[in-house]
Amino acid sequence: MAESVSAMDSSDEAYDDVSNPFPDPCCEEGKNTPAAPESDQTHLESLLEDLGLDHHDEEKLSLSTVLSIDEKTITDEPAKCNSDLPWYFLKKLMMVNVTARNVKCTSACESNSGDRLDLDNLVKSTHSGDTLNPLDIITALFLCSDGFVQQEMALKMSMCQFSVPLLLPNCDTKQCTLMLWAMRDIVKKYRPQSLSESKGFTEERIVVSELPMISFVRLGECSLSKSEILNKLLSSSQQYHNTFVHRNMEGGDSPRRISNGLVEMTWYLPCGNKNMDVFSEPVAVANLRGDIASFETQFAFLCQTSAAVFVFFDALNSECELLTNQNHKAQIFLVGNLPNKLFSLDAVKKVATKLDLTNSNILLKTKSMNDADFVKDLQEKVSNVFENSQMKMGIEQMSAIAHELRICVDEDSPECQTAKQNADAITAEIQDILKYKEAQLPLQGQIWKELTRLEKEEFRLRKVGSEKIEEYKSDLQVQKTKLREKQNSQNMSKAIACFISAISSPGIEKKEEEEKKKKKIERFYFLKWMRMNLDNVSREKLCDLREQYKEKCKNPENKEEIKEIDQQLSNSSLGTEHFFREMGQIYEASLSLPETDPARQQLQHLPKLCAELMLDGFPLELVDGEASNIPLRWVSDVLSQLNDLVSPKNKILVVTVLGVQSTGKSTLLNTMFGVQFAVSSGRCTRGAFMLLIKINEDVRKDFNCDFMVIIDTEGLKSPELAQLDNSYEHDNELATLVVGLSDITIMNIAMENSTEMKDILQIVVHAFLRMKEVGKKKPKCQFVHQNVSDVSAHDKNMRDRKLLLQQLNEMTQAAAKMEKKEEYSSFTDVMEYSPDTGNWYIPGLWNGNPPMAPVNAGYSEAVYELKKNIITILGSCGSSANNILEFTEWMKSLWTAVKHEDFIFSFRNSLVADAYMRLCTQFNKWEWDFKKEMYTWVTQAETRISNFGTPADKSNKSDMRELLMLLKNDALTELSKWETKLLENLDQYFKQTEGHVYLVEGYREEFKNSAKSLRQEMESSVFNQLTAAADIRQGMTELDKIKENHTKDLEGRVCVLIEECRKEKVQMKEKELDKEFEKMWTETVKELSFTEMKEEDIFTSVSHHLRTNLSTKGGHASDLLSQKSLRDCGLVSFKYTVEGLFNKGADTFKQWLNIPGNAKAVQQTADSIIAVCSQMVSEKMQRKSNYHDTYIDEILNMIDERLQNNQEVGTDITFEVSLKQHICADAARRFQRLHEDFLQKNDPYRCLNENKGKFLADFKDLFHNVDQCQKKAEEFTDRCLKPAVEDFVNRSLGPDIIGEMKTSEQFSTRMSFQYSLLLDLLSEDDFKKYESFISSYEKYVKEWILNKILERFSDGSTMFEDQHLQSCVNSINNAIQKAKTEKSGNLKSFVEVVCQELGDKLVISQDALGAFMTLNKADKEQFAHWLTECVTEMAHTLRKKFKKTNIQTKLQSLHVNPQDKLFNTLIGCGKQCPFCKAPCEAGGRAHTEHFASLHRPEGLGRCRWSDTEKLGIDICSSSVNSDEGFSCSDTKDQPHPYKRYKEIYPDWKIPPDASLQASDYWKYVLAKFNNEFAAAYNAKPADIPAAWKLITPKQAEASLKESFHI
Repeated sequence: MAESVSAMDSSDEAYDDVSNPFPDPCCEEGKNTPAAPESDQTHLESLLEDLGLDHHDEEKLSLSTVLSIDEKTITDEPAKCNSDLPWYFLKKLMMVNVTARNVKCTSACESNSGDRLDLDNLVKSTHSGDTLNPLDIITALFLCSDGFVQQEMALKMSMCQFSVPLLLPNCDTKQCTLMLWAMRDIVKKYRPQSLSESKGFTEERIVVSELPMISFVRLGECSLSKSEILNKLLSSSQQYHNTFVHRNMEGGDSPRRISNGLVEMTWYLPCGNKNMDVFSEPVAVANLRGDIASFETQFAFLCQTSAAVFVFFDALNSECELLTNQNHKAQIFLVGNLPNKLFSLDAVKKVATKLDLTNSNILLKTKSMNDADFVKDLQEKVSNVFENSQMKMGIEQMSAIAHELRICVDEDSPECQTAKQNADAITAEIQDILKYKEAQLPLQGQIWKELTRLEKEEFRLRKVGSEKIEEYKSDLQVQKTKLREKQNSQNMSKAIACFISAISSPGIEKKEEEEKKKKKIERFYFLKWMRMNLDNVSREKLCDLREQYKEKCKNPENKEEIKEIDQQLSNSSLGTEHFFREMGQIYEASLSLPETDPARQQLQHLPKLCAELMLDGFPLELVDGEASNIPLRWVSDVLSQLNDLVSPKNKILVVTVLGVQSTGKSTLLNTMFGVQFAVSSGRCTRGAFMLLIKINEDVRKDFNCDFMVIIDTEGLKSPELAQLDNSYEHDNELATLVVGLSDITIMNIAMENSTEMKDILQIVVHAFLRMKEVGKKKPKCQFVHQNVSDVSAHDKNMRDRKLLLQQLNEMTQAAAKMEKKEEYSSFTDVMEYSPDTGNWYIPGLWNGNPPMAPVNAGYSEAVYELKKNIITILGSCGSSANNILEFTEWMKSLWTAVKHEDFIFSFRNSLVADAYMRLCTQFNKWEWDFKKEMYTWVTQAETRISNFGTPADKSNKSDMRELLMLLKNDALTELSKWETKLLENLDQYFKQTEGHVYLVEGYREEFKNSAKSLRQEMESSVFNQLTAAADIRQGMTELDKIKENHTKDLEGRVCVLIEECRKEKVQMKEKELDKEFEKMWTETVKELSFTEMKEEDIFTSVSHHLRTNLSTKGGHASDLLSQKSLRDCGLVSFKYTVEGLFNKGADTFKQWLNIPGNAKAVQQTADSIIAVCSQMVSEKMQRKSNYHDTYIDEILNMIDERLQNNQEVGTDITFEVSLKQHICADAARRFQRLHEDFLQKNDPYRCLNENKGKFLADFKDLFHNVDQCQKKAEEFTDRCLKPAVEDFVNRSLGPDIIGEMKTSEQFSTRMSFQYSLLLDLLSEDDFKKYESFISSYEKYVKEWILNKILERFSDGSTMFEDQHLQSCVNSINNAIQKAKTEKSGNLKSFVEVVCQELGDKLVISQDALGAFMTLNKADKEQFAHWLTECVTEMAHTLRKKFKKTNIQTKLQSLHVNPQDKLFNTLIGCGKQCPFCKAPCEAGGRAHTEHFASLHRPEGLGRCRWSDTEKLGIDICSSSVNSDEGFSCSDTKDQPHPYKRYKEIYPDWKIPPDASLQASDYWKYVLAKFNNEFAAAYNAKPADIPAAWKLITPKQAEASLKESFHI
């Protein structure tokens, strides 16, 4: 095998077609060709190895590999080695770049000896022998690619006007293949002379076109460059193009290693202009590489398929059996080069005679003849051939000859043939496209369009008229169900059954890998055959219709007929997308069947099928352009399956192109990414298609995504749709959807229709504006101006760009006004766009006049630059890459939003909701940490205040005011620290890239304000608590002194008595001691002065605060206050009555209509406020401390806040005053009792008497000298420490319970809480509970929370109590240790040290401590020992007690009420929907917009129809989307349109239902308990729509999940 490459062909020169008449001696056979490797490798193997394609010899290159995005796609690095060359060729070819064949490596050692004279070296280095011939690269790639890459290459080569392989040689097997399949997809359009008058044209697949073929071959050596002469032959004087590679091209002079034997083919197609056409009729041209002596099979094939064969030669052998023995169908022409020294005229004569040739068959180039003249002669001879010859043959027909000559045909593979039969079986049936569609694809026709209309009407409610909205919606649902039933009732058509079976792989799971592969390939072939067959059918039909259209247009009378043909033109397209669309409809319809239905189960595999095809690069129809709708379930399920197939590599970035129809959007995408969106003049993209492009591992890190999704859309402003009145709407829907889905939007502008472009921009600006609103990051935008080729375009158009920006700004302002978002004034507010970098100028597509024009190199280069830029931009938005499921969510919610009225763009998206929920959960957690920390801090501060002026005082302050100031300053520091921490947490949260934080960026400010308002609220609460504690403690100081003096006095007297008794000689009996003690006690008590404690009149104080509170309300409020004394108020339950006859009548009317402001509603409000205030008073009473003025202030603030939240009830000043008087009077009575109880408890006389028994016992002990240590330790523990410890546990337990409850999901955010509440109600299914929930929301919810707490702690767990108890025991033991080490003289100082150590944790009762210190002569050391023992015993006793105490009892003794605190956190701002009273769920406390996830039918809020007294069924989330109106006190009882509810309630956001199932929950409740609600509300039952009655509890639960995005 060591022979040289050219030895394969003894007469073949090393370089084919050498034009030099004096061959260089070194060009002789074998001299300048690279020696074959010494190994056993064949030529093909060694070349493939050089090119790095060796492993593709078996494992063929696939389209997905070729089109994926990798390092080479986005860099301009030149090829460094041979293995780079195929990829560079492919990269350029896929972008239809005419320079694709100019590939060579940059030489590593470029010579730099140009600065000296060295001619020998110069001669040596003129030709580098290692450059590869482009034909070898092309041949290698064709050999290493699968049929689909070959087809794509042939198509793109043909667009570049390169020749394409007709016969592909394999130099190892000496076998060649007819590339019929590879050329199948090439469609050519041309205008022969016969049609030049009518301006018609012919358009068909080139493989079926029957054209004369002229072949050019070489015999022996030839000094003429055959290929170069061919290029000149085919080029007109205006446009020369290198169709065939020849030696004077880059790399063309390199020796061919594997491409000898290649037959290339091209076509000359006329444009119908005599002056420009080289030939007046179309002709095919074939060119064989290498010597026919070596490639007899190829030569034989050409002789039988061509009209003529031109044989180029230098020297003819006079025998020349090769020419004379052939079975010629073709005319033979001999072409010789006379000046060549090998030329022999005699030999030519002999051969000509043998072949019966005349002069017209011989062409000799003489010395005097230049190339131009020679080519002219050649052109004449070629023209004569096809004018006189009848020999015409399509490539399809050539396959028969190929088979005879044992030439393979690429279409012979079994997969291709099976696929062809399957496709033909379907398409052969098509006679009339419209009838075919109706018969075989029935589901996507009228039914689907009607479904679409109903779906949109359900959201838009344009035709509701005077009907009740919910009944109307229910009717629509019934109609939809019927349509789905109609779809299901139709049997699957034969065509679709065949289609599904052809793309399915039954039972493939069990098959071998090899079998799977084959089936997959067969599926690809099938879809390609289908596409081509359908294109052919459509093309014929369109051609006929256009002819008819032309005929009819000649007579303007035929308006109706023209319109009909126009409609047919629109409906005559038929592509594979129609079959997939039908599949989607069959699948969607089947979903309305029960899950167990076999018909449904049989279709479950369809989405996966489609997902697999997407993964293989087939587009998925996202929006059905004909019905202008997305089959949501179908598309979602396909994407969900796709996600399963690729997970976890499922991150995607989206590029979309938008523009006016026929501006070359699909061509732009096809050129940019090498993909295949359907393009041709006969068909325009309808709707939107999405396609996946894989991103290779090597660049995945730069993108942070795994796939790029490309969305191609139908042209906006399409003339076909322009006649329809809703075309503007259709364009809006499409633009909004695709802009919302994309990371980059390419706006394609063709300069010639810039006026229409402005309308598009208007649409797009609206779309971008809406995206900004829903928190999508500013979309990136690139404007592409097509057909601008001047190099100075960028500079020249600067003015245009400024103008464009100006227009965009104006449009943004107009759109912002329309969308009521006036804060956006410039385009860059909503879009990321820079006039300098966001505009691209792209020259025209064709270089010259089609059909012979190649693609303009400038076009592909400009598109390549744009592609690189887009890829760079995508790299920068990698952090926002969605995964496929998130993309699906966006799509669903966007489409739902789009389906609403044109410009009420309402958006509810589970991704946004999820991000918002996460933010709320986090914020609630931080808020609770802050509150809990402050609870703990305040508890400590109150303890320090309570211990002020006692042995336990740690403050070293002599004045309470000083201590209070100190604590307030500490509080401010603590609050500021936590506020800063909260704000920092927020900032950190918004910096993260996970969790779609950018979607809730708009709420950042609200949550910041919430943090600030939380701090203010906490500050005021903390200061109130500190002030109250300090004032109460200050009042006690005096009492404590009195008590202390009394105790000291008594102590002195008891000591005197002991001395006296001891002096008695007689041993005194117990009775005598008792008698002596009683006598002394009576005398002492008489002598002590007990000043009467001054009792305050709480009513006076409360009255003063109430007057101050109402002072801002004007004189009338003051008069009303004066009319009734506070003492006379609040004695009976509060009843609100309407004064005056007229008002009473109006109120009855309002009650009927449930207009807010009626007496019943006002009474409900009053009752709920009274209940809350009564609860607050009870909490204060529980503390058993003295009354403080801050208590009544808190209550008045609470009333004001509640009235503010219930403004819509429309209360007046009379109501406010009487309500406040009622509540304050009741509070004053109870606070008076609290005050009296406090005085009673702290009365010095009572306290002294209370300790009488203890004094007597101590007196006896001292008298008998009994050791008091153990007893005193027990007394200190039981009377001083134990109550303090219990109090500490009770103060700490509340926040613990709240914290524990907050760990469960249902208490984490307001939305989760609402969801859990409603779910619980659903499972209970109890009318009474529903009624209570709706009518007494707060009461019901608090009870519900209490039950949840009881449930959670019912197991008797004492985890928190034990923790706090242990912490107290540790503190006490530490204090004892400290006191032991102090050099304290006596027991008193020892106890004082202990108390002081515990001073900021435990509040030790001064009475108990004073009593304990009296008559205490215990030994310090012994006492310390016993005290430690007693503390251990105390801990044991308390643990037992905690265990025994049930949770209800525990809750009663807590300082912080958990259910109230939880309620306040979870009820949020307390606002309710102005229409249906659903509570607001917005997070944070400073939100600017209220919203509820789930609104209710108005009948549940007692609303009824005035004429029938039946409960109403309208739901406000439907009403806001209708033309209905409402009236109430806020509208001054005037009707106001629901659509403009924002004018009356600007701080409420009531988006239309996200889906029709969203409000199923309350529909189910009202439908089920209709009669019960009617009876309870004293009304007649509602007219329940039919659809509501069908809702099951399961569907109601599903609607809850959907509404709350669970």
